[in-house]
Amino acid sequence: MNSFYYKIKSFSIFAMAIFYIVVGAHHFVDPDWYIQIVPPPFPYKTGIVYFTGIAEIILGSLLFFKTKRILAGWGLIILLIAVYPANIYLALTNGQAMNTTPFIAWSRLPIQFVFIALAYWHTKID
Repeated sequence: MNSFYYKIKSFSIFAMAIFYIVVGAHHFVDPDWYIQIVPPPFPYKTGIVYFTGIAEIILGSLLFFKTKRILAGWGLIILLIAVYPANIYLALTNGQAMNTTPFIAWSRLPIQFVFIALAYWHTKID
């Protein structure tokens, strides 16, 4: 692989790590923002939000360590699949669950697959 590839991948790893750590921490700063998109049938909404926040912080942090990137990537894939029902719920409410637009609500569905693909890319140690 060429150096441009490695620069892009390194930037992506750094950006993903920071993104997940910041978003994970935000679960504790403003849990109600996340609780509103936990689908109604799910119990223990606050616990779910705190658990996913902790998972995002831990998995994002593990991305910084090359020896832990495979674990972090697969963990993020599992986490992204596990929280997908929240995105589906948001889309089905046309964004009303978060007081956002239908476009944003529905756009989150395919974007989740981009995040999954990035996490998978980072399971591959070059």
